[in-house]
Amino acid sequence: MYNDDYEGGYSHDRSGDEIYSKPVRAGKRTYFFDVKSTKGNNDFYLTITESKRRVEQDGKFSYDKHKIFLYKEDFDKFAEGLEDVISYIRAKCLKDAPEGAAEVKAAPEVPVNEKAEDPDMF
Repeated sequence: MYNDDYEGGYSHDRSGDEIYSKPVRAGKRTYFFDVKSTKGNNDFYLTITESKRRVEQDGKFSYDKHKIFLYKEDFDKFAEGLEDVISYIRAKCLKDAPEGAAEVKAAPEVPVNEKAEDPDMF
């Protein structure tokens, strides 16, 4: 979950019920893959959020977030496009990259509605 959500920073922007959340740490960024149900609980969608922690001039932390909503009718086309682009990058752009350069570290799964204990995770 998003650390600042528990402080009310983003709670106004959340809709539907969260079913599952998978955070993935990747360097200075964390990506969140959240499965949510619609308000009527009769459909599901995926939100993909990129979160990057930054330090403000006053020394306080804030988070830059970018969110994509992905609906079930677009899953196959999105996955196909993503796989195609990643394959292209690995084949054409990362030939000289050191071993393991494209790997990302999966963070532990965060149960929905529980506060994350690791403040550095976000």
